[in-house]
Amino acid sequence: MKSLVLFIISSLLFLNPLYSREGRNLLLDKSLVSETDMQFKYHYPAYYALNPVLKADKAWEFNKNGDPYAAPFSGGVWYDELSGKFKMWYSAGGGKTNGLVTCYAESNDGKVWFKPDLDVVPGTNIVDTVEHDCVSVLLDKFEQRTDRKYKMFLVAFNNSGSVSMKLKYSSDGIHWSSTKAVSGELYDRCAVYYDPFIDKYVLSLKTINGVYRRARCFLADKDPELAVSLAHRTFINGEDKFIRFWFNADDDDPRHPLFPDLRPQIYNHEAMPYENLLLGYFSVWQGPENKECVELKVQKRNEILVGWTKDSFNWNRENKKPFLPVDENPEAWNAGNIQSVAGCPIIVGDSLYFYMSGRYNSRPVHPSNFATGLATLRRDGFASFHSDKKECYLKTIPIEVTGPYLFVNAEIKGSLYAELLDANSNVIKGFSKHNFEIVKKKNSTKLQLRWKNEDISSLIGKKISIRFYTKNTDIYSFWFSKTEKGFSGGYTAGGGPLLSPTGIDQ
Repeated sequence: MKSLVLFIISSLLFLNPLYSREGRNLLLDKSLVSETDMQFKYHYPAYYALNPVLKADKAWEFNKNGDPYAAPFSGGVWYDELSGKFKMWYSAGGGKTNGLVTCYAESNDGKVWFKPDLDVVPGTNIVDTVEHDCVSVLLDKFEQRTDRKYKMFLVAFNNSGSVSMKLKYSSDGIHWSSTKAVSGELYDRCAVYYDPFIDKYVLSLKTINGVYRRARCFLADKDPELAVSLAHRTFINGEDKFIRFWFNADDDDPRHPLFPDLRPQIYNHEAMPYENLLLGYFSVWQGPENKECVELKVQKRNEILVGWTKDSFNWNRENKKPFLPVDENPEAWNAGNIQSVAGCPIIVGDSLYFYMSGRYNSRPVHPSNFATGLATLRRDGFASFHSDKKECYLKTIPIEVTGPYLFVNAEIKGSLYAELLDANSNVIKGFSKHNFEIVKKKNSTKLQLRWKNEDISSLIGKKISIRFYTKNTDIYSFWFSKTEKGFSGGYTAGGGPLLSPTGIDQ
């Protein structure tokens, strides 16, 4: 009975209408598809050829041992539409033995980064000197108070050598307030993000599970100060009134090729709202442990996998291929391990920009040797349904028509037709395949679909299915728009050039 009650409470807490949200409908799996003979395919970002885009080249970016460290360990890379700048908050060595300091950099194009001289520590780009294990910086596009527009969640070292989370605010991302909230004692490598679907700040807390070792707990609240204040260590699968055990690594997560018997673990996790869902980044630890790393002179291996959720709690992690993998070249900037970064992706035209911390493998000293890299992916390009030369079809589940314009993100090397179906799967008059304005040889992340002499506005508020007919085509997403410009009304993650500063595609 207790389990049933908890399930009901959980369901109510995270209840959201699955397909009534505005935003692009990404074809990340088969959940939006009722029938198809098209082939489902995953796609992966390409690392930027000139990586790393930021590395240690200032005296304060080296630790006490002289090891370089200049990368967001979570940190944050965002696009500020008001200033027209890419902004990065990253961790640097700071001349420290154990902890790190927080630095700031900016860019006009997301590829060439500058480290401005600031007045917090004169002559440097340091914005906070608190020694930390990691830090999450949010450019909170949904915050109404200007003095809290930027939020810094520091997993800071205590005098005892343990860590606690500290919350600070800023109006400009450079000058930070005093500490406004402090957690209890935590494990290291915790992260924070804002979830607009439940209007809460989510703390992804590291825990130690008896079987699965490194795992995650969930804590969320509308008030970031209260959320931080409630945070503390939980052991094994223990839960309290506010903190819930969340997830651990799966048996089929990637394993280290040199240590295949080591079971994978979740080293870190964070997420961002993108269109009508949350994208989750899962840093999967593959070993070995620190002691063995020192003895064998190797880095502990982490790679980033991607998942998604529409209920804010239960993640789809079907894709077990690393989204951001390590480089098998031992001399590469990202040969040691990869860590995810808060704020990603950033939408740059038809591309998504993903930033990551990469650790060199040349000098395996654990809290060092980090640089920052960039990878790019087609907008919405996580997965697609693909057809070859033979005509194939895809029929969606019933979708509510929320605007008078229908758009797709598709690469059409051959042709694409579409027709609209009513609740009984009958073709709606005027919206047949034969009345459709055929599209041939078109590659667009925002392509409007039209029927001859018909207006979709007559269908607004109704639930319909779309049946696509394709040859030599990949379909990535589809959506209804209220404007001919194709705005989706979904979330724009870390923002991007020419997008709305509200964080909504409008």
